[in-house]
Amino acid sequence: MNDFKIDDRWIGLDHPPYVIAEVSANHGGNIDIAKATIKMAKECGADAVKIQTYTADTMTLDIARGEFMIEGGLWDGYSLYELYKDAHTPYEWHAELFRYAREIGITLFSTPFDETAIELLESLQTPAYKVASFEAIDIPLLQAIGRTGKPVILSTGLANQTEISEAISTLRDAGTSALCVLHCISGYPTPVDQANVKTLTEIQRLWPEVTPGLSDHTLSPAAACAAVALGACVIEKHVITDRSMGGPDASFSLEPNELSELTTLVKQVHASMGRASFQLKPAEQGNLKFRRSIYVSASVKKGELISEKNIRRIRPGFGLAPKYYQQLIGKRFKVDAEPGTALTWELVE
Repeated sequence: MNDFKIDDRWIGLDHPPYVIAEVSANHGGNIDIAKATIKMAKECGADAVKIQTYTADTMTLDIARGEFMIEGGLWDGYSLYELYKDAHTPYEWHAELFRYAREIGITLFSTPFDETAIELLESLQTPAYKVASFEAIDIPLLQAIGRTGKPVILSTGLANQTEISEAISTLRDAGTSALCVLHCISGYPTPVDQANVKTLTEIQRLWPEVTPGLSDHTLSPAAACAAVALGACVIEKHVITDRSMGGPDASFSLEPNELSELTTLVKQVHASMGRASFQLKPAEQGNLKFRRSIYVSASVKKGELISEKNIRRIRPGFGLAPKYYQQLIGKRFKVDAEPGTALTWELVE
């Protein structure tokens, strides 16, 4: 796995998790809310904001019957066309959103859903691309994204091992060098007991050349924290300024206080992992003296036998280590000693 950069931020195991705040449809059709969401993500500690670049016409056909209708779930009763018409981020907003993000100092990039979206994003100098889970099998789209040479973050929800391998190979062959693969469960929301973050270890085993991460649709920070402990370098979460606004993605999106908690927790988890080591840590140094050691526990005279009656294994730790206790029994004191004297080899014949 190779570290890589998006804008000026390094992404990899030796760096704090890269937190992406996904706006998706949570702008409610209002560019001012979209900009407020970008600002909120910045203030809450996210490293990047992601939008989605499509229109209803680039996603599906305007048909409201049969398989074009959604049955059950959050979007029950919508036609696909109606859903994407309500949820899309207008192309004419993009330049302003990219400008605003750069102005306040947070990275913005997008998920393109067809080649026209890539053309728009390239014209705006997007620093990276995200591939949505549902598009991970769209080989021509992946080839077009790969040809840009930009870093790519690929979600794997719904895809099996063969499809993930095909997606990775397609992007690599087309020109992608920096590639992050996100474990993802495409359930909205995902029950935490179905998050299966152990899949991250399989991603690292099967495709060691990619950077692992998590696209998380659960409603708590637990899965994201566990994922970081298992090696996730990127965490993606949907965000919203206020869930009461409603909208297609509101119910599984984080509000500002929740995003702040998430960004803090995942970075603390990463910091807590450190490196495997049994060496004494700076925080422990001052407590060495409180370990047990061997002390004189009764007044003794020179030449007196050392026994269980005149030495004990106690705190503090300035005497001989407890492992020498049996070895000392039966030897003789070389000097007089009072209770509370740390026993050292210099006091023993």
